[in-house]
Amino acid sequence: MRGDQERIDVAVGPRGLEGVLCVPPRPTGLIIFAHGSGSSRFSPRNTLVAEELVRQGFATLLFDLLTSEEAENRRNVFDIALLGARVREAVDWAARSSRVHDLPIGLFGASTGAAAALVAAAHEPARVAAVVSRGGRPDLAGDALSQVEAPTLLIVGGRDHEVLELNREALRQLRCEARLDTVPGATHLFEEPGTLEAAVAAAADWFARHVRAGASGDANETPPPCPSPASRERGR
Repeated sequence: MRGDQERIDVAVGPRGLEGVLCVPPRPTGLIIFAHGSGSSRFSPRNTLVAEELVRQGFATLLFDLLTSEEAENRRNVFDIALLGARVREAVDWAARSSRVHDLPIGLFGASTGAAAALVAAAHEPARVAAVVSRGGRPDLAGDALSQVEAPTLLIVGGRDHEVLELNREALRQLRCEARLDTVPGATHLFEEPGTLEAAVAAAADWFARHVRAGASGDANETPPPCPSPASRERGR
């Protein structure tokens, strides 16, 4: 972390969920991370994404969606309603934080955390400016998909075949501005050289377009007509 960035350990929401807030000078937005599949705020992949977003001028919040006691029950890892509620608690927390309360918010979800982010976005249309899913399971958001208003980017590895098909189905259900990007050669965890970097670049571009636009008021403009799902998928 560069010396001009502020890194603060925080307690999020009424349960005091442990988190780390990083704030660069003059941040243009706040990206809240929703991990999944039993991961935590220490997820190395999400940490890499967060570090790049901070370099590009965004504040980031990585936090544990479950308490240590809750995490011992494996069923909670897949309780999308519960995880989505925790993401909403983080959005509420941000609105009261003296450091980031005035920043537009983007959500970044991975694995089951992507579904949690989309559920939260569906319930908070006025406060979530954009959503990005990396290797996520947006299909698990169910009926909430059709209620999401925030521009949504789905990023999937080209070799993650089953998850890619699930994301294509989710894309068809989204009624907001949405796009599916496939990263050639990437499997589910984006472990292949250069693939995670490609996903980070796509996420940073999406947030730069939509979260910073929200800060300047452009997000209140009438969006263009939503293209068909077939025209909303591209490789990278």
